[in-house]
Amino acid sequence: MTTTYEPAADFDEVEYEAEFDGVAPTTIPDRSGEEIGPRRTVRTSTLDERFNVLGALAGGLAIATLLFGWIGPLTGVIGWIVVAFLAFIGLYMLLVSLRSDFQEVKDRVATVLIVSAGVLLFGALVFIVVYTLIRGAEALPYPNFFTQTMELTGPLDPLSSGGILHAIVGTLIQIAIALAITIPLGIATAVFLNEVGGRFARFVRTIADAMTALPSIVAGLFVYAAIIQLVTHQRSGFAAALAITVMMLPIVIRASDVVLRLVPANLREASYALGTSRWRTVWHVVLPTARSGLVTAVILGTARGIGETSPVLLTSGITAVMNVNPFSGPMISLPLQVFDFVRSPEPNMIARGFGTAAVLILLVLGLFIVARLIGGRGPGQQSDRQRRAAKAESMRDLQRITVLGDRVAAGAYPPRPAATGDYAEPATPPTRPTSEPEDQK
Repeated sequence: MTTTYEPAADFDEVEYEAEFDGVAPTTIPDRSGEEIGPRRTVRTSTLDERFNVLGALAGGLAIATLLFGWIGPLTGVIGWIVVAFLAFIGLYMLLVSLRSDFQEVKDRVATVLIVSAGVLLFGALVFIVVYTLIRGAEALPYPNFFTQTMELTGPLDPLSSGGILHAIVGTLIQIAIALAITIPLGIATAVFLNEVGGRFARFVRTIADAMTALPSIVAGLFVYAAIIQLVTHQRSGFAAALAITVMMLPIVIRASDVVLRLVPANLREASYALGTSRWRTVWHVVLPTARSGLVTAVILGTARGIGETSPVLLTSGITAVMNVNPFSGPMISLPLQVFDFVRSPEPNMIARGFGTAAVLILLVLGLFIVARLIGGRGPGQQSDRQRRAAKAESMRDLQRITVLGDRVAAGAYPPRPAATGDYAEPATPPTRPTSEPEDQK
């Protein structure tokens, strides 16, 4: 189905130009007789597109099965998947090229590659989570796994004895200290990079970029040499938190830097035009606008720090007892507890290790949910409680303005100053003149 445009019947272009003193205004070009093809949908697929995908997928699976089972001496599941995918891509290109030009073939193949990459990453994530939960299902049903420590439990004891309470508490304390240092320092550094700038800002951005690729064992060695050997002379939870901070800080800085760059410049200009200082603009305009992105930056940093094992191994030490003092004595964390469990050859200890890994995954998921609830709303979006409070405030303002308007109309506001006494006489309401003044007649 095609659509054509017809010019208006009463349109006179010469007369239209004469109205503007000979200068022709901007007009819509004449599209009479021009055909417009059917609009291509990008969110839904047609029957032909579904046939191409399913046909190429069936052909790729058949070719891989023939090569691995009948024609060639090939074996292995991974090789079969790779051959099937390559055959699928080739057949899909062939099917699309039968009815489309080269540009659309490239577009379709790129779409398939991007979707395949997303499916691959999501499948790997699901496999890791499901495999960990299945292997840890032996230890998770026992309540003592969450309420006891390993102080009185050995490698040969059953799963009904011992737990990881000390590791959960140690992880929460260490990540809390690391966040208390990382969040203000990282966001303040990102604000400096965006709002101040200069040569030193470029140097700081370069250092932050370099630190994102810093090996975790190097951070652990740095804290071990600078803090443990020179200051505390013992492994502790605070030293482990400092090592985690070194790993989290560049992630938070770079992610926050990117988020603050996305804040529109006209918001800052509007704030400056109202006479506001730079730092009030940052505090009341820039940071609230980028709140959800800053929360995402903190989440990325937390995900990097909460799963670190090698720096914690060098700085916190391994213990089987509860320690809530981060400045004295070893304090184990969940990743380090997993490492301590799975290096044992006993099946019960390995089951405890996978159970600890499952608890770590659930803990990270819980922290992400809490962070999203705190800062997941975009700028200007209000919660239900905030909307109800704003509505109630608006109703109070409306009632106050209405009452004030009635008082003004009645002449009771503003009050007339009285000569004597404590009370004021109500002002006489103004009257509208009934006739025109003499000088206007």
